[in-house]
Amino acid sequence: MNLFDLTGKVCIVTGGNGGIGLAYAKGLLKAGAQVAIWGRNAEKNKTALQTLDVLDGTAATFIADLTDENQTKEAFDATLSHFGKVDVCFANAGGAGKQGLFHKWSTEEWQQILDLNLNSVVHTYKLVIAHLIDRGAPGKLIVTSSIAALMGTGYATGYGTTKAAVMGLTRSLAVELGRNGIQVNAILPGFVETEMSVETPPAFKEGVYRRAASGQMGTLDQLEGVAVFLASRHSDFMTGQGIVLDGGHSIFPM
Repeated sequence: MNLFDLTGKVCIVTGGNGGIGLAYAKGLLKAGAQVAIWGRNAEKNKTALQTLDVLDGTAATFIADLTDENQTKEAFDATLSHFGKVDVCFANAGGAGKQGLFHKWSTEEWQQILDLNLNSVVHTYKLVIAHLIDRGAPGKLIVTSSIAALMGTGYATGYGTTKAAVMGLTRSLAVELGRNGIQVNAILPGFVETEMSVETPPAFKEGVYRRAASGQMGTLDQLEGVAVFLASRHSDFMTGQGIVLDGGHSIFPM
């Protein structure tokens, strides 16, 4: 018997057309879940679906810019029309945002990172929560935070701030929704090899290797199992928590 069988579960993965989100989707499909990928890039959605089809699971992609509340609602309605329900939501969409001195950020630039990393989660969660409560069904909400929420990020203040904010949202919703049988947790990745990290300066990577207790940078396949655990019944007694996957980067002294 597969202890982490997700057969019959429908999972949304926002930003699931690449990187960490696609890793989550792969793990979920391997465990038997049906997966709805939300992404704003049609070509990346198509490529992701081709990758997932090899796993012989049931997946579909939906176009959405989650900084737009109306587009988020359209993607959610299309997901319900296709799958009939939602049981689990991975709010993974986001990005690094602006780099540079905080006091030189414009109001518009600050709003952009709030929309990208915080409000996109809010828009998505509100729809999923209402759906679960209306059904009287248990569920799982999982957000991708970052070790930046623990360590801070000079010159990328918006990123660190928003990733800390979704941790506050996680704890508050865990309290609010616990009696509804809905668990709310977060994944805090460290530095993981993705298509974006290919352009990371060698000196930065060397610093990661030197600081991490493991001496390593993470790989995407290492994120599959934690996604399955948090989507499964085996995390039913876990809520309001953040799982740190960083090879010991955040605990190892300089």
